[in-house]
Amino acid sequence: MPVDPFIALLLGTVGLAALLPARGPAADAVSGVSTAAIALLFFLYGARLSTRETLDGLRHWRLHLTVLGCTFLLYPLLGLAAQGLVPYVLTPALYGGFLFLTLVPSTVQSSIAFTSVARGNVSAAICAGSFSSLAGIVLTPLLVALLIDGAGGGFSADSVLRIVLQLLAPFLAGQLLRRWVGGFLTRHRKALGLVDRGSILLVVYTAFSAGMVQGIWQQVTPPRLLALFGAEAVLLALMLTVSWFGAKRLGFAREDRIAIQFAGSKKSLAAGLPMAGVLFGAEASLAVLPLMLFHQMQLMVCAVIARRRSRDPVTGADGHEPVTPTGPVTGADDHEPVTPTGPVAGADGPEPVSPRASDAAAGIAAGTATRSG
Repeated sequence: MPVDPFIALLLGTVGLAALLPARGPAADAVSGVSTAAIALLFFLYGARLSTRETLDGLRHWRLHLTVLGCTFLLYPLLGLAAQGLVPYVLTPALYGGFLFLTLVPSTVQSSIAFTSVARGNVSAAICAGSFSSLAGIVLTPLLVALLIDGAGGGFSADSVLRIVLQLLAPFLAGQLLRRWVGGFLTRHRKALGLVDRGSILLVVYTAFSAGMVQGIWQQVTPPRLLALFGAEAVLLALMLTVSWFGAKRLGFAREDRIAIQFAGSKKSLAAGLPMAGVLFGAEASLAVLPLMLFHQMQLMVCAVIARRRSRDPVTGADGHEPVTPTGPVTGADDHEPVTPTGPVAGADGPEPVSPRASDAAAGIAAGTATRSG
């Protein structure tokens, strides 16, 4: 399966930081620009999110609560349980990144793509992903501050202030100004998509430059990376299994179970990377490495599952007529979430996609499955 082009850019950025890390005054300048880029990124997130349309999906509140429970309760519990792997399997630094990936919100775009391919409840996947992204703006930084000692020394006034100034304040400013800037963002969504990706690449370069200068990469040996890969494979397998059979136990229909499995088992690289830059500072390099690895793994595994579920026999209410999913499918990647009622972007992406333009769901979503989300 081909590597996501954005993942290739991320890996290239890591290589650039390894060869030419920012040092001294250059490092201070890059750090300042990175901070401004993160603030701009969350301003754009807020300006694109249509709260009214997202709240229209509240009629599926049981499904959304289930996805939120998987994302922000079950995942963190498994992350805390993995502390038993330290120091025999994971180093303390790698475990911090492993725990961090369990705290970030779900993806939007790729969750919708896989749900569509598997003939699930696409509208529910859209709303569930949007709710998760919105909740993650608040819950992820707070969970990091409470559970990871390296993030600002725990839950302190300094960590709260940093979260408010760099994440929440720009996001809320975007929400307040959306009425005036929403049209501009829609007209220039492709150009602003480059701003999003550029901001994330800058965060990665800053984090890995600091790691190179501090010699932090001496802690990551090939056997440790292999152990991290194995631990993440087990984590993903557990979440896919629990979300599927747990949803069945709760009485959800097949279409809803598909949405729960894909939205509840995945983690957003687009949201996690800038948050790590704010919350971990110089330690962000090892914090984002597990998330980058997990991101590509989840796309590959979920693509296989979605294709298999698409071949399952599904019948209508009369037991004879096949049921086909209706609703929107996806854009190019997780930077382009959509909403169920129109071309308004979600919390983690610049480019909205109109549901009317996405009738060929199963045909294009399989290709989307290998792109960033």
